[in-house]
Amino acid sequence: MKSDTAATRAEHLAWCKRRALAYLPDDPEQAFASMGSDLNKHEETRGHIGMQLGMAMLLSGNWGEMRSFIEGFN
Repeated sequence: MKSDTAATRAEHLAWCKRRALAYLPDDPEQAFASMGSDLNKHEETRGHIGMQLGMAMLLSGNWGEMRSFIEGFN
């Protein structure tokens, strides 16, 4: 993420995805946690509704789709 200027929404989202995907395939729970935490660091992605879908994935144990879930954020 840019350190000298505020990142655009798209830049921030790309940064969130890169950081979350770095945890896969070994730690899908941390990938999910990273995505949620990082999304909340930008005013335009804070409280992203997509995290509710991820929570459903978390509860169902369907971790095999975590990469697609993260890459599908927009």
